[in-house]
Amino acid sequence: MKIKNLATRIAVTLIAVVTVFTGISFGSHAEDLPYDTYNYDYRENIVKTPAAYVPAGSVTGLSSGAGDFKEPEDMCIAPDGKLYVADTGNNRIVVLSENLRDCVKIIDSFEMNGEKQTFGAPKGVCVSQNNQLYIADSNNRRIVVLELDGSFVKIVDNPQSEILEDGFDFVPLKVTVDYADRVYVIVKNAFEGILVFESTGEFTGYYGTIEVKISVWEKFWRRLASKEERAKQQLFIPTEFTGIDVDDDGFIYASNLDSDGIQGVRRLNPQGKDVIQKGENGNVGGDLTIGKYGDYGGPSEFTDVVYRGKGIYSCLDKKRGRIFTYDKEGNLLYVFGGLGTQEGTFVKPVAIECVGSNILVMDSLHNSVMIFEETRYGNLINTAVGLRYDGDETQAIQLWQEVLELDENNELANTGIGKAYLTAGDNKMAMHYLELGMNRNYYSIAYKRYRNEILAENLNWIMTLVIVLIVVWIVYKKFFRSKVKKLIAAKKDEKKNKMVKGGHN
Repeated sequence: MKIKNLATRIAVTLIAVVTVFTGISFGSHAEDLPYDTYNYDYRENIVKTPAAYVPAGSVTGLSSGAGDFKEPEDMCIAPDGKLYVADTGNNRIVVLSENLRDCVKIIDSFEMNGEKQTFGAPKGVCVSQNNQLYIADSNNRRIVVLELDGSFVKIVDNPQSEILEDGFDFVPLKVTVDYADRVYVIVKNAFEGILVFESTGEFTGYYGTIEVKISVWEKFWRRLASKEERAKQQLFIPTEFTGIDVDDDGFIYASNLDSDGIQGVRRLNPQGKDVIQKGENGNVGGDLTIGKYGDYGGPSEFTDVVYRGKGIYSCLDKKRGRIFTYDKEGNLLYVFGGLGTQEGTFVKPVAIECVGSNILVMDSLHNSVMIFEETRYGNLINTAVGLRYDGDETQAIQLWQEVLELDENNELANTGIGKAYLTAGDNKMAMHYLELGMNRNYYSIAYKRYRNEILAENLNWIMTLVIVLIVVWIVYKKFFRSKVKKLIAAKKDEKKNKMVKGGHN
């Protein structure tokens, strides 16, 4: 589990202090970036933006004193700020100091029942809130639980249940743990969902199963197809989960592959129901504008997710090497990153973490951990979103206005200011900014409130006018209508008589 606390925030400062001495290369500028930084507007057009994050160097096993990493697959930040790396190809767990400068421990074995045990290509790692180390020991088909000093606690393996197929192969890939020490495991080829184990190690069932939707057209053709033809058609199996994290409330964030590019991440409540919000455009699947062909064609493929606090989470796209960051409402905050060989780009990105305001990305072919530091633009957005999450929208107005100074067409900033004015009760100003932010839902709310406000302010005049009109109608009906009718009738008779006389003449 990726836990963020005061210790991890302190690590940001330490990283900067030791830069000169670590061999980590810092100093990239937004204008020199080897990747595009952008977002999407209301019409889903790509809009260039200032950089929210810039490369700030990388960490390798060699630079830390642990020896070269070999195809590492996962990492996590412990409560004390140390970074735990699943060095898969070397069959070990490497522990780095809070400043990422030094290797403080290598765990490549443990003692169980008097016998030495080693790891077999561990692909997942996490540290629980209770400071216990959970290792997805993939080739040994088990979850190993150790104390942070490396002493043995227990093994979680060989789940037994009627819901599992005969000969079920338990190959754990990723693992996380909630505040109650429930263990959530992504297992190879387990498309039915995430496996959940109680703190005792007892398997309790699948969690967060993704329903597969088959179109009416596909159902129609499958009915007409022969048995052989159906066998050749695409199997409709649930989507595979790829990465996992847990927030402070015990909600599970799980990334998944989505061939439609609409939802590449889920937020699962304790019952396993997806409660994620998808923003104004209904999409939390990465890129909205994509090519169809070539190695970089097709929708984004999220391989991992990290919850960063205040409702903010970031997803790592292995297809194009990009990091997509969303807020609790599903609004896309910013995009950065890319594939390549330059500093700040990846060859095979596999895992994402955060330490304080910095973002870490693991590249299993570069055998390194890339560091990205927050820019002023990124800090303004993150802080403003955090204030809104805490219910302090009015304090966020100044921050959003500063965002607009850097990015004048930022719809998110205009929407943020509009929401703040809406909360403060200034519905007219809210309408103005929400229109600039192209936010139909909140604009509709502001418009209704403003309309009701105008009606309330002018209610006395409206009621007075209605009463006057009613009185006039009553007076007219009682005293004047009969006279008016008689006058009209007399006019008609007079006109008729004139016509008759004219006819005789």
